[in-house]
Amino acid sequence: MLSRRDFLQVTAAAAALAGPLGGIGRAALGGRLTQDDLLRFDPVGQVTLLNFTDIHAQLVPLWFREPSVNLGVGDVTGLPPHLTGRDFLAHFGLAAGTPEAHAFTSLDFANLARAYGRVGGLAHMATLVRAIRAERPGKTLLIDNGDTWQGSYTALKTRGADMVRAMNALGVDAMTAHWEFTHGEERVLELIDMLEFPFLCGNVVDTDFEEPVFESTAYFERGGVKVAVIGQAFPYTPVANPRHMIPRWSFGIRDNLVQAHVDAARAEGADLVVVASHDGFDVDRKLAGRVSGIDVLLTGHTHDAMPGVVRVGDTLLVAAGSHGKFLARLDLKVENKRVADHRFRLIPVFSDAIAPDPEMARLVDGIRAPYASEINTVLGRTESLLYRRGNFNGSFDDLICQAILEQRDCQIALSPGFRWGSSLLPGEDVLTEHVYHQTGITYPECYRSEMTGADLKGILEDVADNLFHPDPYYQQGGDMVRVGGLGYRIDIRKDVGRRISDMTLLPTGEAIDPSGTYVVGGWASVNEGTEGPPIWDVVTDHIRHKQVIDLPENREIKVVGA
Repeated sequence: MLSRRDFLQVTAAAAALAGPLGGIGRAALGGRLTQDDLLRFDPVGQVTLLNFTDIHAQLVPLWFREPSVNLGVGDVTGLPPHLTGRDFLAHFGLAAGTPEAHAFTSLDFANLARAYGRVGGLAHMATLVRAIRAERPGKTLLIDNGDTWQGSYTALKTRGADMVRAMNALGVDAMTAHWEFTHGEERVLELIDMLEFPFLCGNVVDTDFEEPVFESTAYFERGGVKVAVIGQAFPYTPVANPRHMIPRWSFGIRDNLVQAHVDAARAEGADLVVVASHDGFDVDRKLAGRVSGIDVLLTGHTHDAMPGVVRVGDTLLVAAGSHGKFLARLDLKVENKRVADHRFRLIPVFSDAIAPDPEMARLVDGIRAPYASEINTVLGRTESLLYRRGNFNGSFDDLICQAILEQRDCQIALSPGFRWGSSLLPGEDVLTEHVYHQTGITYPECYRSEMTGADLKGILEDVADNLFHPDPYYQQGGDMVRVGGLGYRIDIRKDVGRRISDMTLLPTGEAIDPSGTYVVGGWASVNEGTEGPPIWDVVTDHIRHKQVIDLPENREIKVVGA
């Protein structure tokens, strides 16, 4: 748990280090947003760390709505990143209606999206990376925090090879992993062999002798500084994803092992120690308070976009968002093996303002060309804003649940609380590509089974504890399981087994009977041998049948204690 001192330190650091993002807001209010606005930065020190995370195989620009609900519990209640909307703007001193407000919040999302354009795209990120490298020759390191090889049609069809090619071309210096492992042990090793940079997962050991499976640390010299980069894979991979895909590998937070890697790096003469982690923000905030000697902790997994660095003790935490929407830049002045000064900016990748890098653009076009007819197939149109991100049901999740209910003839639908997937604006066509953004996984079977009311409550309670346990080390990331045909009340302040109540069957409002049996459909089961059609076929057939998607706001989940 955070001490009171660290609690105040985190809050103060986050507030103090945010500020206007290089004048982006002023540029937008006074004229056209430009690439120079995005790149404006007053450099400091010998080392520039560039970082992105959770890109989820997104090669081209997209819409991505930040959450309107991101609840914290225990000591982190009300601390970043558990602020949204106007609370977020007030905490970081940002003005509503500006590019910063659009980049970091869900406020007036559809209107601001049309005003400022799409975000992300590897050709656009490549332009930023290469410009900063040209400005800081011999001083930059580019770190990928994982969740890179999964999340799109092309990543699924090429089994991750498209993203390996793209990351090699971008010039990534090191990476760690999570969803990468859902390609299975054999394919992961094949893809690692294709990488032109280290794959660092120091907390993964074999199940027989607990010997390291992957490298833990890579060393670089930048600006006369010896930099150690330590990789930390998602610690709960065999729980959140199918164990049978990686049966010989064991994961875990293992902060004692992280400490050993840090100590070893210092013994090797490292002037600067950087941990590239996929633990999730709150887990890493606790880890930073337990492991000494980490200068910078680049954190991923929970998709948090933070315009300021958060300090815990002597460690700087950086959270770089997701989906290629941001590129983090942290300049560091290192003296006597300590960070003497730093400067930070989380750069929104506004693709309309950035000239795409020609070489990367050709590569991306080449990757997508063989699948162009499939991914660009129009399935229907949406009149609703479709998005996923948030602690509870998102509208695209509601669409998936509706598809399961109707296509699989179920009473209740369950959809996992994944945080990846692009957004769609009202009036847009829904393409095959968009469906795969939400469903593109290697275990997509949409099952249909019977469950008791007690089973359903047990599932909801288990996921709620994963999300709202007051000790971050018991949180596994992700959001609440999405539900269709079911309403419930959740009190996030209560203990496991007591958070969920008032479960009702919709649309009748009939109380769920703990001993009653219900027909339930779902997907992404971690159990081996699950049967059913792939979820993308279920959703595709539903959209084609409906043609126009117009979803009412989901008001069937009552949240208390927030």
